[in-house]
Amino acid sequence: MATLMVGVSGVRGIVGETLTPAVALEFAQAYGTLLGGGRVVLARDSRPSGAMFEAVAAAGLVATGCRVTRLGVVMTPTIGHAIRAGRYDGGMSITASHNPGEWNGLKFLDNLGLAPDPPRAREIAAIRAEGRYRLVKAGFAPPADDLEAGPRHAAAVIRACEVDLRPLRGLRVVLDCINGAGCLHTPDFLRTLGCDVVVVNGEPTGEFAHRPEPIRENLTTLCTAVREHGAVIGFAQDPDADRLAIVDERGEYIGEEYTLALAVESVLSRRPGPVAANLSTSRMVDDIAARYHVPVVRTPVGETHVARAIMANNCVIGGEGNGGVIDPRICLIRDSLSASSLVLQLMAQTGKSISQLVAAIPRYVSIKEKYEVSRDRIAAAVEAVTRAFVARRPNTADGVRVDFEQGWVHLRASNTEPIVRVIAEAATEDIGRRLIGEVREVARV
Repeated sequence: MATLMVGVSGVRGIVGETLTPAVALEFAQAYGTLLGGGRVVLARDSRPSGAMFEAVAAAGLVATGCRVTRLGVVMTPTIGHAIRAGRYDGGMSITASHNPGEWNGLKFLDNLGLAPDPPRAREIAAIRAEGRYRLVKAGFAPPADDLEAGPRHAAAVIRACEVDLRPLRGLRVVLDCINGAGCLHTPDFLRTLGCDVVVVNGEPTGEFAHRPEPIRENLTTLCTAVREHGAVIGFAQDPDADRLAIVDERGEYIGEEYTLALAVESVLSRRPGPVAANLSTSRMVDDIAARYHVPVVRTPVGETHVARAIMANNCVIGGEGNGGVIDPRICLIRDSLSASSLVLQLMAQTGKSISQLVAAIPRYVSIKEKYEVSRDRIAAAVEAVTRAFVARRPNTADGVRVDFEQGWVHLRASNTEPIVRVIAEAATEDIGRRLIGEVREVARV
């Protein structure tokens, strides 16, 4: 049986195995207890099990005295925007993000609309483990519904546009919504920006047409559709629409690292300022920031770490190299609407195609591998790598990252799956794989 994953990214498990209605109820009660009641938004992605978990989560929150507002099926960044705009005390999203269809999960959001920091995440788990729930006996408020959060989020992103969008009028965009939450509002959002939108996998059934993580091997249909429709760009969302992958006008997947790089270029070209990114994100971000003479703040992996760095350092943009872009003007969560808007603004501002914009950014080869490894074995691997490469002053803020003369390797435990991730970046694939080999030989994973 798979492990129930509990961490800063919330709770994820296999539906009917590690994640059951009883487990979801307990975690909802635990979060409501942590909040001490209060106003909470609750929403879900399109997975078929979502309505079931939404119902028990609402019950758990109401049992602790919370006043619950249901948003229905919306994107996770929509929840973050709703919390900030409505001054809620917190929120919950029923989603397993990019995990396959048999998974679901609970994502907790605080009053700023971002994931709780590690101490508060541990406290939620501890309350649940010890069963010390706050349960009220009277004054229950039935859940209310707000079905306009999605349009309000989209409108906020449109209002934040900083360039003349007329060059976008009539340009064809292909959008793969992966039958997820992005189906409901993203097509109209892109049309409002002026684009001619072709949608694939556009029904929010939660029955994913392909594996849902927006990476190269899962986006062959999108690449073909861009070529067939003569589109200038292809966008791919994940099921809760916080991540965005891009296909260029030739129908070629450009790599998930470029989403943040292009968004950073777009923002810094108009508003230079500090940038936040995690330790696994490409040094393309550093190259772009250097051109504008602004710093890059590096954080552990996880959007809560990036978001808190954005706030602490007054960053104008931030994100992660998995296609996650955080525009702090909109929300403190990765947001595919903000990401697509910033990339389209860069195209409108420069008059350049995606392939031309990509060609102007220093190119590196990124290699991402993952292996099923027990948690205790991962800890031993991190310790072994840290000792072996101590002369290179490895960064151990999140697993271990070793910077070599020709590139870097980052080894860490996943926040969302029982695996170890090994990421490398170098000028060529051969160099990157050699560096991974050196680290794996020591780590024995």
